[in-house]
Amino acid sequence: MADQLNYNELMQASLRTLVKNVMEIIEDGGLPGEHHFYITFNTMHPSVKISEWLMDKHPNEMTIVIQNWFEGLSVSNDSFTITLNFGDQLEKLKIPFLSIISFVDPSVEFGLKFDDQEEKERQTTKEAEMVTVESEDKNEAEIVSLDSFRK
Repeated sequence: MADQLNYNELMQASLRTLVKNVMEIIEDGGLPGEHHFYITFNTMHPSVKISEWLMDKHPNEMTIVIQNWFEGLSVSNDSFTITLNFGDQLEKLKIPFLSIISFVDPSVEFGLKFDDQEEKERQTTKEAEMVTVESEDKNEAEIVSLDSFRK
């Protein structure tokens, strides 16, 4: 067990559950009133499923709009699938909740921005890989603090 609670991670998980709950409401009854969503997600997330041409066009992140027309919205515990129209071409997307970067409903001036946990992990790994200590005297150890590499 950790020495202390990570409130930021707990809050992020709760807010992702809120997005899931909103999507379930829309799945059951459609969009009420003027509500519509802008959802930005990380296309590099391993569980994202989009067509190859969309991936080529949006190699890092993509924003979708759920407003006037969509079909096949299906929500699971960890993701949702939806079919959207891109220039008269229907495309089915699978978007994991963990890949969502932001969720905005401009009709009520509501928005959420999420921490990218995977990006933080990649940065930490990249920083650790960048630190290689070479010493002419192989018997001597050198200590390097990673704090100087953190943003």
